[in-house]
Amino acid sequence: MSLPPTAQLLAFDAVARRSSFALAATELHLTPSAVSHQVAKLETHLGMRLFERNAHGVWLSAAGENYLARVSGALAAIVAATQDLRHGVGNSLYVHSAPSIASLWLMPRLRGFAQAHPEIALNLSAAHTPSDFALGQADIDIRYGIPQWPSDLEVEPLFEERIVPLASPGFVQEHGLKRIAQLLELPLIQSNVSVIQWADWFREFSRTRAPDRFAVRFDRAQMSLDAATQGLGVALESAVNAGGHLAEGRLVAPFGMAKAVKVKAHFAVYPSRNARRAPLQAFLTWLHREAARTKQ
Repeated sequence: MSLPPTAQLLAFDAVARRSSFALAATELHLTPSAVSHQVAKLETHLGMRLFERNAHGVWLSAAGENYLARVSGALAAIVAATQDLRHGVGNSLYVHSAPSIASLWLMPRLRGFAQAHPEIALNLSAAHTPSDFALGQADIDIRYGIPQWPSDLEVEPLFEERIVPLASPGFVQEHGLKRIAQLLELPLIQSNVSVIQWADWFREFSRTRAPDRFAVRFDRAQMSLDAATQGLGVALESAVNAGGHLAEGRLVAPFGMAKAVKVKAHFAVYPSRNARRAPLQAFLTWLHREAARTKQ
């Protein structure tokens, strides 16, 4: 199948983001009827409806949601590359990352990279879903999880992490938390995306099974850590992600760091074809240096 014209894709993307033909038209400097015409031609080209419409508005169909997820990143990459070219930016680097490591570990350190490499224009995005290198969404991805990715990708571990129970000092004092057995009677915070779950930790350090009910559940480590600082319960999280919380005394490890499960779960991932790009090499060198300096 031939590729749809760019104008049709841009119209589709704008309407999807704005949920409005009128707002999309303003963004694209077109009339609403022109935008509607482009979307209609795209739907004809694909042979399916991308939007549902009625008197109350417009929204993506199931097919439209799936299509947007695949093409929006590619469109953003094209726009960014075009802007870089127009402004004479030759050393751009697009970094994608898992959200929590991006906000808790990477962002506090990026100033150092910017100072060391002012010639590199760094673009950072974050999402749980790994970037699609085939669509040009990123040059390098900092991924979290078990490394089961295609063989044409270079995969480099960043650091070993200790996954450990964490709670606020106030929570520890209020409940007199000293023994692992007490966790069975206290609210636990569940981090749904963690590679190490409470069941894994209890299997390692306790003769009892982990509770199957949790006070709260989150899909981001940062939210889990924030909940722990607010005294909602005990979180099981990476001491790397919690580095700032621990250093500032907002969280403590009630059983000490000896009661931690060690894992390597964050990786720098990039296509082999990018390996010789100077901006990527500079970023990788800096990234591994910062990872080596990370203390838990």
